[in-house]
Amino acid sequence: MANRKIKNIWFVSREYDGLAGAGGVKDVCRQLAEALGKVARVSVILPCYGFLTPKLLGFNIKTSLLTTMNYADQDRQEEVVIWGKKTQSVGRGEVTIYLVDALRFREKLGVYTYTEAEEELDPFKAAGSGHYDYFAMNVLLQKAALCYLIQRHERPDIIHCHDGHTALVPPMAREIDGFRHFFRNTGFVVTIHNAGLGYHQEVADLPYAQAITGLPRNFINKNLLDGAFDPFVAASRYCKLNTVSENYARELRESDEDELTGWLGHFLMSRGIKIEGITNGINPADFDTTEPDRLGLAAPFSVGKGDLAGKAACRRQLEEMLAHKKIKSVRQHGYLEARPELPLLTVVGRFSGQKGMDKLVAALHRLLPAQKDFQILIQGSGDRRIAQALISLTRENAHSGRICVLEGYDPLLANKIYAAGDFFIIPSQYEPCGLTDYIAQLFGNLPIVHHIGGLVKVLDNKTGFAYRQHSTTALIAAIKRALAVYHSKPQQIRAMQKRAVQTIAEQYTWDKVMLRYQELYREALCKE
Repeated sequence: MANRKIKNIWFVSREYDGLAGAGGVKDVCRQLAEALGKVARVSVILPCYGFLTPKLLGFNIKTSLLTTMNYADQDRQEEVVIWGKKTQSVGRGEVTIYLVDALRFREKLGVYTYTEAEEELDPFKAAGSGHYDYFAMNVLLQKAALCYLIQRHERPDIIHCHDGHTALVPPMAREIDGFRHFFRNTGFVVTIHNAGLGYHQEVADLPYAQAITGLPRNFINKNLLDGAFDPFVAASRYCKLNTVSENYARELRESDEDELTGWLGHFLMSRGIKIEGITNGINPADFDTTEPDRLGLAAPFSVGKGDLAGKAACRRQLEEMLAHKKIKSVRQHGYLEARPELPLLTVVGRFSGQKGMDKLVAALHRLLPAQKDFQILIQGSGDRRIAQALISLTRENAHSGRICVLEGYDPLLANKIYAAGDFFIIPSQYEPCGLTDYIAQLFGNLPIVHHIGGLVKVLDNKTGFAYRQHSTTALIAAIKRALAVYHSKPQQIRAMQKRAVQTIAEQYTWDKVMLRYQELYREALCKE
């Protein structure tokens, strides 16, 4: 089995870049799928949310099927329609994408949470809150994927499941009659993109879990974590489990950081299950700064060649846009004076404690009055208390022209911020991998990171600046250290920028990371 050539791979995911996304899962799914598409037949199946229109997107109707979706007191079926199309980008492998179209998905306008538009129609669906039927959404996608494969008489070599939303595919394929025999030669991989509390997709109503999944009651009861049925635990016996960086996997297995997951890693270790680690990659060509039009930049530049004149032009353009409040896709608070001699600190991310934004707020309260030798530009959204704290800083006269907060998210604007910045702050409490540090480095924007999880790939004083303690004081010290090097050793900054880009090219492209996943797939074929 381990020597069998892997020719047919299916991804099951709630996200895919270009169609539906809420975080890094979308990027990993698409980029890994396209890398694998060069050497195998790759398909991806995901929900058809209400913001997707299959026909307009070039999908052709494939087939319809009925999926059993019982409740504890009611036998039920739900109808789904499968749409499909083949896609291929320049220099990438071919990928076939399937959308699972069902009422349960079509009525949702957000991937994981309700939107403001949904709240306006129904106050019960508060914007930002998770879908009330999240578990049923996950089960419907997974059952539809398995049923569709049977209808096609297609037995993949590997089914690769992304996060807790799809982690029940392996146990359903192994424990349910009809699925068990059909998929007996298929191997399964489950990638944990985030093991933090709230990301497991667990359910505490055990009779409901048994009814809607069709899994045996005894199986449900044997796969609980803190009293709830946990998809990661349920999957662990029937798949290869991995997470998205070697260091995050180590933390889950061996450190107290696992407390942030509800001790998932330690619980699995007690069962003899080891979580592997494969650090996410990136496609540098997607962020080729020598092609400014595609990225929405003012001018071309090349970090690898040390040609950064265009980077300065990008900063000038962005400062001009902020000065005249030309950016309509976000809410602007504050502005930046044209001070090219000052280093620009940048942030693009979610306003949350997990992302360490509370620590950044506290750090800025101390840094802005004490040091006048920097500016900072922040884009993001999330926790209202954090957002208001940042906005209040922009309203202090003493900080006028030095801090700007852009509330919301715009990918092209994010590119402009990456290109304009000198330092990119990532103060996460925990971070399974992190992709923004890669992106910042490709734009010549050196990361300042909490050395945790996947962020340990940023090498202190070599490809960025790192600090080990998750505290305001440690963050301030790292920022001060970066600013000192910027002002006193500009050549060291240039050398670090070049080394960061070179390290990505040597170690972290998806074509290289893909080889690790191929090894994991071969190991998965040996699982029972």
